[in-house]
Amino acid sequence: MRISNKKIWFITGSQDLYGEDTLKEVARHSKQMVGELNESANLPVELLWRPTVLTSEGIAKALTEASADEDCIGVVTWMHTFSPAKMWIKGLSLLAKPLAHLHTQFNRDIPWDSIDMDFMNLNQSAHGDREYGYIGARMRIKRKIIAGYWKDKSIQGELGQWMRAVVGWDDLQNLRVARFGDNMRNVAVTEGDKVEVQIKMGIRVDGYGIMDLVDVVNQISDKSVDEQYKQYQQKFQISDDIINNSLSVKRIKEQAKIELGLRKFLEDGGFGAFTTTFEDLHGLPQLPGLAVQNLLSDGYGFGAEGDWKHASMVRALKTMAKGLGGGTSFMEDYTYHMDPNDKMVLGAHMLEICPSIGNPNIKPKLEVHPLGIGDKDDPARLVFDGDGGNAINVSLVDMGNRLRLIVNEVDAIKPTIPMPKLPVARVLWKPKPDFKTGLESWIKAGGAHHTVFSTALNYNHIADLANILDMELIRIGEGTTSKELDTDLILSELAAKLR
Repeated sequence: MRISNKKIWFITGSQDLYGEDTLKEVARHSKQMVGELNESANLPVELLWRPTVLTSEGIAKALTEASADEDCIGVVTWMHTFSPAKMWIKGLSLLAKPLAHLHTQFNRDIPWDSIDMDFMNLNQSAHGDREYGYIGARMRIKRKIIAGYWKDKSIQGELGQWMRAVVGWDDLQNLRVARFGDNMRNVAVTEGDKVEVQIKMGIRVDGYGIMDLVDVVNQISDKSVDEQYKQYQQKFQISDDIINNSLSVKRIKEQAKIELGLRKFLEDGGFGAFTTTFEDLHGLPQLPGLAVQNLLSDGYGFGAEGDWKHASMVRALKTMAKGLGGGTSFMEDYTYHMDPNDKMVLGAHMLEICPSIGNPNIKPKLEVHPLGIGDKDDPARLVFDGDGGNAINVSLVDMGNRLRLIVNEVDAIKPTIPMPKLPVARVLWKPKPDFKTGLESWIKAGGAHHTVFSTALNYNHIADLANILDMELIRIGEGTTSKELDTDLILSELAAKLR
């Protein structure tokens, strides 16, 4: 399943020393590789074959064109033969798209009985890629290096994983975030340098008064609201008690109207993510709950209490995860279960958890309950339990002199004990490497109380994204120790000061 209609260019390096026949073979082999890679089920973005580059001028032209082409979101390079790396200096210095170095060779095996110097001259990736790799290291080029036989599923999987990070990078480069109201008052971690984030990540954050949204919501027709309510009836479980209660139906329809207004505002403005805050709801009858959840399930990013950083990351990770099993949602660590034999974190929020992280075979329940915060009508919301499996919590924080991504690998747990009096979506997880070390490490690293929770992606996806963004990354997972984390944080601080 293609997750982007854009392309990643495949550029093969050689030189004009080998003669026409050898260069024809180089082109034939690279075309065949691109064709077979595209036919595999492991690449979520289409590779586009480009002619072999042979000179400094040709390389600079190819990489400049890649940088300028809006449909190109990244470049994969491979040296079939020896390609003197001084030829690559100008081109690499001009490249403005993510780069992967595929260190492979066309043939898998050495043809022991027939190998001769013609074969050796053609199949020189073993040292051609090393020459090219040196100049990347010498120039401090951020790139993904993948070594192995190109037909191996593991190598294709690694390339596909990087492609997903490229899609996330591209989405961030063009992302607009609408903030309705400001951040929740006196909260530190939802603040941040929007200018630095736009420079570093491309994200554009625009603020709007809540009445800008209310004006659009009030234009939604009753007919449109009724149609949206019918969709809710098909998509979610709604009890007869609610359907037969006119006040409950009225409140569900109020969420439908808010959703339609939000959707129109976001579509008209080209926004991919948005924030709200319960401290700024003037003109809205309810805190958006169901409205946000349904927009999240359609791929929008969201952050509560004005948290535009995590709204952006929710959007990016959702884009990266398209076509994969599992889901991705805005999340908050809410409370702990500290049974010595079964320690867990209960994640939830007031309302705004995406149903994609629930059991895909069970429809979420649509319910109406008091909120107890925000001084508004009882909001409609989806209530469900999160699904189990491997998962990650991702946090983007502003450290003052730099941005930091933090990833905690966790085991999501299907709830086995009912929580009949907790009418919100919720998920349980066990932090890695263990409860105590995971929590202490998160706090040491400055991780936010908001996260992006994903059962679709893993740490390696985020590592590739951080590499493309040239951003500090802290991993908390299997094998993490308190001492090692302390060392990582010290080294990160020193590296930031040396830049």
